[in-house]
Amino acid sequence: MKKLYSGFLLVSILMLIGIMTACSGSKEGVSGGGSQNLSLLTGGTGGTYYPLGGQIGNIISDNTKANITPQTSGASAENMETLRVGEAEIAFSQTDIGAYAIEGKEMFEGKPIDNIQAISSLYPETVQLVTTAKSGIKSVSDLKGKKVSVGAPGSGAYINAMQILEIHGLSDKDIKAQNLSFDESTDGIQAGNIDAAFITAGTPTGAVEALSVQNDIIIIPMADDKVQALVDKYPYYAEDTIPSGTYKIKSDIKTVAVKAMLVVSKDLDEELVYEMTKAIYENTDKITHAKGKFITPETALEGLGDMELHPGAAKYFKEKGVTQ
Repeated sequence: MKKLYSGFLLVSILMLIGIMTACSGSKEGVSGGGSQNLSLLTGGTGGTYYPLGGQIGNIISDNTKANITPQTSGASAENMETLRVGEAEIAFSQTDIGAYAIEGKEMFEGKPIDNIQAISSLYPETVQLVTTAKSGIKSVSDLKGKKVSVGAPGSGAYINAMQILEIHGLSDKDIKAQNLSFDESTDGIQAGNIDAAFITAGTPTGAVEALSVQNDIIIIPMADDKVQALVDKYPYYAEDTIPSGTYKIKSDIKTVAVKAMLVVSKDLDEELVYEMTKAIYENTDKITHAKGKFITPETALEGLGDMELHPGAAKYFKEKGVTQ
């Protein structure tokens, strides 16, 4: 009886090992080898990175040997630092923040990051100066003396805010600057604790949409000469327009944008990054977020500047006839 029980136990263990092995190799038919768990750094829940990152993560997980776990974060600058120390493998970033990271400028002054490469740029990230009709703010110059959120400390939105203020002859000393996340910014406007907020994100932005439900939203426009001055001094900007109807605004609003992009650790396997890039660009029909329509191979290398492409991404785009 003892021998029979021992034999049954051995068979059970072998069957369990077989099941576990089959499960761990369930993705082998997709791209070969065992699955690999990777972290995708996004941003706050009120921005665009988080919901879009969830959809891109699902696409990669469904079509490659990578299991992607999207994570909330403080967005671009924090994401770059997290990649620097090897605590994640993939991240969203603004193209301007990526440039600062590899050049060792701004928030990375004297500490360039040399272990990151690009997968691609994705879509325009619009700089939105958000307020409400009751604030009385109608131009950037009207911000003087007002309580204004300039973004979380070290964020891309913060740098954008400082540069736009600069072009208008202002600085953070001319306003009552508040360092708030997107959600905190719109909550502050709703509560009357702040007057306006700089938010850099793809439109429509979730936090701003939520604010527009109960408030008459105004997006402050930028004059043509100020747009040109900004682009001339900081060439990673481009003119952008927020169309009427967004947040229930009644007319198109001229502003500026940088690009959102995906970056990876340069240590990631070339074939894996190739498969990830291919999965994203050949399954864009599965991206239901409004920014999905901007994610195309033809525009994938725009705005990357001096940042190197990961060899795996370069291989895919070369196949598509797109070069940097």
